[in-house]
Amino acid sequence: MKAHYSSKNNPRVIVIQKIYSKIYNKDDEIIFQKHRFKKFIKDVVIGTIERNDLILEELDKILGDNQTLNKLDKLFQVILKSATYEFLYKPNLSIKIIIKEYLNASNFFLDNSQTKYLNALLDNLAKKLRSSNAWISNYKEILFKINQK
Repeated sequence: MKAHYSSKNNPRVIVIQKIYSKIYNKDDEIIFQKHRFKKFIKDVVIGTIERNDLILEELDKILGDNQTLNKLDKLFQVILKSATYEFLYKPNLSIKIIIKEYLNASNFFLDNSQTKYLNALLDNLAKKLRSSNAWISNYKEILFKINQK
């Protein structure tokens, strides 16, 4: 069964809105409404904000001089940052699912040509982040198993 979300109900749309709002309203407290995926939304929003410097460092390494993050508009930056957080800290989520969900969410904000560009960026990011951080998730899994004994 496919999950169809409205723009108000899509978890990634809510993530993008919360992070975007925090950029312009730094002093405002983030309020998380009751939602089926509230824990996930809160984790991605708070995690992306708390790890902003690390995420920016990773994005700069991958995007390089050809495509600095500062040249992209704020909405693109928010989507890339939150997707990067998921690529790095949600290893149980498939790359394809993360990309598909952010592309679906971006349809509420971007036109078709921008969405295609975003798809290429996310695909590039995912391949580089997941391959370079594969050992980290294996290490975490080994630590978890050791702690369980």
